[in-house]
Amino acid sequence: MTDPAYLITDTGRKLAYHQSPGAAPGVVFLGGFKSDMEGTKALYLEEWARKAGRAFLRFDYSGHGQSSGAFTEGCIGDWAADAKAAITALTNGPQVLVGSSMGGWISLLLARAMPDRVAGLVTIAAAPDFTEDSMWGGFDDAQRAELADRGQVALPSEYGEPYIITRRLIEDGRDHLVLRDPLNLPFGVRFLQGNADKDVDMSVAMRLLDHSTGPDMRLTLVDGADHRFSDPACLALIARSVEEVLAGAVGL
Repeated sequence: MTDPAYLITDTGRKLAYHQSPGAAPGVVFLGGFKSDMEGTKALYLEEWARKAGRAFLRFDYSGHGQSSGAFTEGCIGDWAADAKAAITALTNGPQVLVGSSMGGWISLLLARAMPDRVAGLVTIAAAPDFTEDSMWGGFDDAQRAELADRGQVALPSEYGEPYIITRRLIEDGRDHLVLRDPLNLPFGVRFLQGNADKDVDMSVAMRLLDHSTGPDMRLTLVDGADHRFSDPACLALIARSVEEVLAGAVGL
């Protein structure tokens, strides 16, 4: 594994990244909550991009992977700002964003904040508004009281150590919701979702499709696919979806 390069943002955060040169529009991978850029999907897409001669960028949000900061200090607004900084500083022109889980939410925020830099969108088990609808909405009275009193609450995770959910994460999330206001996606969009996903229910994907407007949106449900969405068939579907979006992008 090669060492990453680093970007120092205007906020002073040090973001680790790997970048491959190639044709435009480039592809940017946006990882999930407490994930990093060394995951199966990111590395698969990087290899696909190299073979296709396509520019590609993967990076770690602050508090994730090899970037600076503590995970518990971050929030959706911080991580969206990290993504915006990376795209602005490290890429040229519109990019196809591939957002996994929380990265799907962040990709939607970027599409709203910098539409001129988005050539298309592929989401994988997108989790828009999850801090409000899944976390806060799923807390019982005791958890809500603990969050108010202690400023954090621990949630079990099947991926390892418990998730520490902070009051700041919940409160900041409310400033970045995307399913409450109109969401226009004026480019090719592919929403991918497994029906065996225990972390993001299929109803979230249906709600996202129904809520969004755009000229070329498709939702693909994969029988038996879980939240990881990383078996060979799912990985191939991700690559095909990126190719479809690229084929429809302006300038190709």
